[in-house]
Amino acid sequence: MSGVMEQKNDTRSQILTTGRRLTAKQGYTGVGLSALLKEAGVPKGSFYHYFASKEAYGCALLNDFMTEYGTRLNASLAHPDMDARSRFLTYFEEWRKKQISPNLEDRCLVVKLSAEVADLSENMSNILQKSVSEIVARLTETLEQGTDDGTIAALEDPRSTAEMIYHMWLGASLVASLSHSEAPLNSAMNATKVLVPGT
Repeated sequence: MSGVMEQKNDTRSQILTTGRRLTAKQGYTGVGLSALLKEAGVPKGSFYHYFASKEAYGCALLNDFMTEYGTRLNASLAHPDMDARSRFLTYFEEWRKKQISPNLEDRCLVVKLSAEVADLSENMSNILQKSVSEIVARLTETLEQGTDDGTIAALEDPRSTAEMIYHMWLGASLVASLSHSEAPLNSAMNATKVLVPGT
């Protein structure tokens, strides 16, 4: 029994891994189930053994990505050799680098899917919104740490600042994709440095 369950979990993981790669290139709606299963090497027609619907698959895809992203986010914002302001700015500098990377798989699925699924799936939208709130909360903590350790000048409302900056980066990433230019991301980086002044 354990072998069967392990194989089922492996197949499910293979579908999600392949789905993430294809979604990064084609978007969520651009990935058909037949193409997904063929690319994953999973027999056609077996999709519903692993997911109740394509929406359930989409929710699993987002949850899987956000779990991994959260681990990387925490590691980045807790870097022991950097002060809080440096950690905060480095997070967004890494974001900038990933968004201009020719490897589409490096780019954030939150950016890729936010506009696409907003009117498509309430459940997927809720996962994205919850994830954004958690990211903003983590960024807020880093800003508060910066004001405490003296590397960030006093901010009137750290949460509002974190929220505004994160939303700015989402918008800049979308415009950068549309314009095939890194200029919006460079502008966002410059604005972030102004909004989070050092002491």
